[in-house]
Parts: sequence; C-alpha cells; structure tokens
Amino acid sequence: MAVTVETLEKLERKITLSLPLAAIQTEVEARLKKVARTVKMDGFRPGKVPMNVVAQRYGYSVQYEVLNDKVGEAFAQAVAETGLRVAGQPRISEKEGAAEGHADFEAVFEVFPEVKIGDLAGAAVEKLTAEVDDTAIEKTLDILRKQRRTFAQRAADEAAVDGDRVTVDFEGKIDGEAFAGGKAEGFQFLVGEGQMLKEFEDAVRGMKAGESKTFPLAFPEDYHGKDVAGKTADFLVTVNKLEAAHLPEVNEALVKSLGIADGSVEALRADIKKNLEREVKFRLQARNKQAVMDALVSVAELDLPKASVQAEVARLMEGARADLKQRGIKDADKAEIPEDIFLPQAERRVRLGLVVAELVKTNKLEATPEQLKAHVDELAASYEKPEEVVRWYFGDRQRLAEVEAVVIENNVTEFVLGKAKVSDKAVSFEELMGQA
Repeated sequence: MAVTVETLEKLERKITLSLPLAAIQTEVEARLKKVARTVKMDGFRPGKVPMNVVAQRYGYSVQYEVLNDKVGEAFAQAVAETGLRVAGQPRISEKEGAAEGHADFEAVFEVFPEVKIGDLAGAAVEKLTAEVDDTAIEKTLDILRKQRRTFAQRAADEAAVDGDRVTVDFEGKIDGEAFAGGKAEGFQFLVGEGQMLKEFEDAVRGMKAGESKTFPLAFPEDYHGKDVAGKTADFLVTVNKLEAAHLPEVNEALVKSLGIADGSVEALRADIKKNLEREVKFRLQARNKQAVMDALVSVAELDLPKASVQAEVARLMEGARADLKQRGIKDADKAEIPEDIFLPQAERRVRLGLVVAELVKTNKLEATPEQLKAHVDELAASYEKPEEVVRWYFGDRQRLAEVEAVVIENNVTEFVLGKAKVSDKAVSFEELMGQA
C-alpha cells in the first residue's frame, strides 16, 4: 500500500492507516466462531451456544481486539515499507472522514535520528597511565598482614598508640542530656584507623588501661545521626583494656596461608603484582573510557527522541526506588521523586548510546567471539576456580550480553584513541585506586 509520511517536528512523524471494514468484520466473525466452539453458558451445551448470543456477549471485546491487531499490522507494514526506525510506541487515534467501507487511523511517533560524528582527529582525550611499583606491592602486603594480625594485652604502664585495639566504656551528653547512641560499654575499636571520629581517637590515644577522661566532641554537620549533627557533646571515656597488634612475619607460613603453594616470598610478591596489574588495567580502562565517551559526544550532532529519553528517565527512577527500598526506606515505591533530576543523566545516556551504536555499525566494532572469551578468561583469572566462572558467564545469555557490551565499549575506546588527539598523563597507583 502507498504510505504517506508527514513530518511534524524534528523526529516526530505521522502516517495515516486505512483499513477495509470488510476485512475487519471477516476476522471478527472468524474469531467469534472460534469462541463459540468452546464457550460455556447456562442453558446451553458446550459448543451449542447460538452465534447471535455469542456475538452479543463477546462481540465488542473481539472487535476491539481485532481492530488493535489490524492497526498494529498496518503500522508495522507501513514502517517496513518506508524504512523508518521507530523510537518508542506510536500514539494511534481514529481519523474522521474515511472513505466509505474504510476506517482511518493516524499514527504519530518518533524516529531515531541521523547521527553525525565529526572528525575525531580534532577531539582531545587525556589518557591516564599508571604503574604498579614496589611501594604498591608493599602496601598490599601490609594490608594482607593486618588482615591476619593478632592482639596481646599491653602492660599496665603502656599507653595506647595507633594500631592498638582498645576496649572502652563511654557516655556522651549534649547540654547535660544523654542522647541515643551516645553510650556503650565494652566497645572495641582500632586506634588510628578511622573507625571513630578524630576527636574520639585523639582523646584515647595516649591513655592507659584503667584511665578515664572527659573531652568535647563536635559532630560534623553531615553526620549520619541527624539528631546530633552539628552539635558538640561532652564525652566521658574509660579505657578497660589495651591490646597491641602483632603482624605476622613475611615468611613461608604466611605465604602458604595466602594460597601460594611453593611458599616463597618472591612468588607472593609476583602474585600480588599480577593481581594489582589486573586491577590497574580495569581501572585505567574505566577512566579512559569515560574520557573517550566525553570526547565522542562532543563531536557528535543528533536530535534526541523524547520517547527514548522518557524511557531512560523511567528506568533511572525505578533504580532509585529500588535503592531506597534496599536501604529500608518505608513506602519507597510511593516516594515522590522529581523526574527532572534524572533528565540530564537520561539525555546523556540516550545520546551516548546512539552515538556509540552509530560508530560501532559504521566501523564494524562489534565484539568477536575471541574477544568475549578473552575478556571472560581475564575476569575469571582472579578466582580460585576460574573454569567454573567461565562456565557461569557462558551459561547465561544475559551475563554474556553484559560482557559483550563491555567489550564493544573497549573496542570503541581503542578506536577513538587511535584517531583522537591523545595526551598521556601518568598518575600514581594511590591516586588511581582512590587512596590519595
């Protein structure tokens, strides 16, 4: 059939669908006959209900169903003939003034935009690099030792220092009044490791077992306890017990406890370095990928389909509600969340998705089976039984699709870095890992 497409604005289109009433009626009658073969009604045997009774009972719903199906088929055929790429669901309404024996409908919808990607050679990308040095290996080794430390009670005349485990009783008051959560007995924490507010740690540091002290503590404005945030409390703390930390020696026993079969310190350091290099690689990929995507969006021109943006806003809102629910917020599914706060993020996601899809299609950057296998193998390498992890990924289409998306993004990143104006920037291991 001949299809006329009318452009309303930017990406919005309208087409008219004309359906012959005779074809609709024929289909309605066919479906009613099918219903009549199985319908049950009081006073009639199954399959013996008169057609006029069946039509009276089910005619409207069957006609509505047939009309929806026929309009959907006509719309799909029209879209196929015109080659339009529809974004979102069409808004369909009946149109007056149809020719005799026909019913006309108007379908208003959006199409996906034409994506114009500019010259990538003019895009500036700062590419981060980082190395795993001996300092990073030593720090990781210290963390592993701390995870296996033991504690022994200090002598009566020894004072608390950083790394000690202290057992205290404390009580805090604001303007002379106790407050919820401000009192505890037999409470343990490690001095100098940020488990308590700084003023609390500073007060306990240097105290001996059996000593008591009163000190002021100013709660930060953004403290999680809203009742005390921004207020100053007076605390009385008593140290009941002091225990010094003892870290295990870096020897064969420690090495073997960490799963290194030959027990050599050199093998442990090599294993730590390999794991850190894997983590550094993934973090660099993530940071550089973000820089590439920013550059890619900056050189692309396209209009955004409102339907796609709205769908993305809905997904973000659903995710926000799920997060609130997971945090134990009551009636999270009914919480009033303004859509506007998600709009910039939704627009960026849609824009980036369309631009990346265009670049992938134009430059054949799809993930290959070999790339998928290599990426899964790399993900699995840090696990005790990597072969089981590999089977886990390849045993589920959804999980493999997530891996495929990552590989495609990596392909896009490498492609853009090969075209863009790239400047390398070395960052320290601590900065990359968020420890600086």
